[in-house]
Formats: sequence, structure tokens, C-alpha cells
Amino acid sequence: MKKETLTALYDAHRTEFLDALRAVMQIKSVRGPSRPDAPFGSGPRAALDAVAKLGTAYGFQTKVIHGAMTAIQWGDDDQHYIGIVGHLDVVPAGKVAWHFPPYDLTEQNGRLYGRGILDNKGPSVACLFGMKLLKDAGYRPKRTICLILGSDEESGSADVPRYLASQAPPDFGFTPDCKFPVVYGERGIVNYQLTTPITDGSLDNIGEILGDQASDHVPDQLEVSVNGQAVRATGKRVPSNAPELGINAITRLAATLLSKLAVRGQFADYCRWLVTKLADQHDGAGLGMAFTDAASGKLIVTPYQWQKTDQTLTLRLAMRYPVTYHEADVTQALTAAILPGTDIKAIRSLPSVLHDRRDPRLQDLAQAYEQITGQPGQLVTTTGATYARTMPNIVAFGPSFPGQKGIAHNVDEWMDENDLKLNMLIDMAAMMKLGGMTD
Repeated sequence: MKKETLTALYDAHRTEFLDALRAVMQIKSVRGPSRPDAPFGSGPRAALDAVAKLGTAYGFQTKVIHGAMTAIQWGDDDQHYIGIVGHLDVVPAGKVAWHFPPYDLTEQNGRLYGRGILDNKGPSVACLFGMKLLKDAGYRPKRTICLILGSDEESGSADVPRYLASQAPPDFGFTPDCKFPVVYGERGIVNYQLTTPITDGSLDNIGEILGDQASDHVPDQLEVSVNGQAVRATGKRVPSNAPELGINAITRLAATLLSKLAVRGQFADYCRWLVTKLADQHDGAGLGMAFTDAASGKLIVTPYQWQKTDQTLTLRLAMRYPVTYHEADVTQALTAAILPGTDIKAIRSLPSVLHDRRDPRLQDLAQAYEQITGQPGQLVTTTGATYARTMPNIVAFGPSFPGQKGIAHNVDEWMDENDLKLNMLIDMAAMMKLGGMTD
């Protein structure tokens, strides 16, 4: 189907699509307390039910699998199928005020705002609506297409094992939760916890380090009391896989403490180590691990949590290392760089993922991208972590276009409507190729 025809389908049903998307985005699908029918909380489960209702209304076979993922199936073969795997859970809105309601869909000057519009409710619902438009236009896939929407991608993807416990994995497919053109490789990820004892009493007058600190983002507002006086540091929040776009409040706070001469002894030595080794050195050079390769570029290191408890300091680091390196390489270099007496522990470990660049199905995706955008559909790698690591035979494909980075997980998360429209058109073209549909 030509781009012009696909565009006309979108334009004719734009209001219906945005209404459906708004209903899903109004659900606060942040992970919460588990219950038997909602293992990841009532919000994520409500989002699964909402898209299941849409899938049924659109005429597809629909079911919620073990309270974890919704499967919306187009075709009768549930053993051999093309999978499209998105997610409906979102990270919290954060403590910084938004200019738009975070759990809603707001349109302004051609731009759409709301938590999940990019990551990943917007692209996921676009895939569902694209399936509907193709079906309503009279198309039928020769190979079953199943849209699988999860509820725990942001917290570890524990929804995927629940799905695979009773369902066959896809033969091939994609997740619209990364970037274009086609992602054939994802870097290895390892998060470390560094625990350093402070034995000279230099933490006695230091309070708790306060602020919004989590592994998904660079912290932007931190505060600690020194002798009863508040010392603050302000940075710029960005996703943790793009630290170079932000300002890390952890290293800012350490530098501020040193500049104010507010610290002494081992704690001062610790702050100097933190600033020297990590401040604005996102490629790991300060830690002696400036690893790089041609396929995926430089290593990325992000300090994301700094805590003080009694006479101990704990720092957490997220590392994304190039696809030709191994976790052992990173651990060895980090062990040589830490302060004496520091305990090092890996608390998250995801090996690299690489797919065969020669797979003709990757070329099908590249051609779908080229058909709609007119741009080269080259294969790329990513610093992110997607369902491609946990769902077999899946690669990342969209939604961000080249040059777009650091939008997800931020205040006022946004996506231009034209980009979301292009996503739908690309996904429809991909479904036609992978599903064996012809004009």
C-alpha cells in the first residue's frame, strides 16, 4: 500500500485514534502493590484491560495473559506468528511540576504531551490502531500478527516470563520502544552498588541525602544537611542512557560540598574521588574504562543514586558497555578505580543482544522505514534496554527518529503528532511485509 493511501487512512480516523489513545493515557499505570490478578499493580492492570477492550471492539481475538500482558491477535495461528511487543506501564511523573497534566493527553501546536506518549503508550496504541485500519481496509495477514502489550517493562520485564509460561514465543517481530531505523544490537548493561565505609567520624555532621533518585534518570535536585545547614545541588534530569544531555546532581552536590569547605577527612576524599572520576566523564575515562567499538560506540556511565547511612556511603552506577565487550571487562576496570575498602556488587546485569544483520526480516523492516520516510533504513545499535532482551526473536524498531534523544522519562514527555502518525504508517507497512499482505 502506498504511503499516500496509508496517510489518508490515518487522516480519516485521526479523532478516533486520539480518543482511544487519550483513554489509555489517562490511566496512571505506574507499578504498585501486587495482587493475584494484577502482579504489577492496579494501574498497569487497568491499562491492560483498557487495550483488551479496544482490541475486542476492533474485531480481534484478545486475552490478558496471567494479569501481565495483553495479547491482541490477528489470525488463527497462535504457535507461529509475528509479534509486536510494546508496553503500557510508565515511570512516575516525578516530583518536578509539569506544564501539562502528566496522566492525560494534551495537544498543543502539533505536539502531544503526557507520560507515556513516547514511552510507550503512544507507539503501542498506534500499532493497535494501525492493525485496525488495515483490517477494516480488507487486508488479512498470511502469517498471524499478535500485538503483545506488557505491564512491567519499566521495572524489569518480569511480565515476559509470565507470558512465555503458557504462550509460544513469536517467530519474529519488533518492539516500538527504542529508535529507528532498525536496531540489530543492544549494549550490555550492568548496574553496580559501591559501598564505602567512612571510619574517621567525618560523616557525623552529615544528614540524609534527599532527592528523587532512581535508575531510569539522572537526578536533578539533591539536598543534604551539613551541621544543620542545607546544601543543595541542581542539575538537569534526562534518561540515564543519555547522561551527556543532562547535569547530574550527584556530582554537582559533591563539588558544592567541597567548594563550601563543608566536609573533611575521608568524606572530603570521597567527594573528591566522585568529582574527579565521574563528573562530566560519561564515557568512563575517569574510571579507566573508556571502552569503545565501531558497532556501538563508547561506554556510558551514569551515577544515579547516592545515599548515606550511619558511617557508610553507597553509590549506584549504571553502565552501558559496547557490544564487543563483556561485563567482566567493566568489573575489572571499576574494581581498580574504586576507593580502598569499597565493596562492589553487581545489582543488575543484562548481556548484550546481537541479531544477524543478514536476516531478511530485518531488511523487511528497513524497507518499511524507507518506504514511508524516504530515508535510508540502515541497521543500528542502541544504549537502551527493550523487550528484545527478554522476548525471543524480537528487535527494536522505533519510535524515535534519528537525532531525537533524551525525551522519555522527562517532565513534559512529548511526541510530535506527525511523528506518531509516521510511526503508525511505518508499523502498518512493516505489518504488511512481515504478515505477507499484498495489495
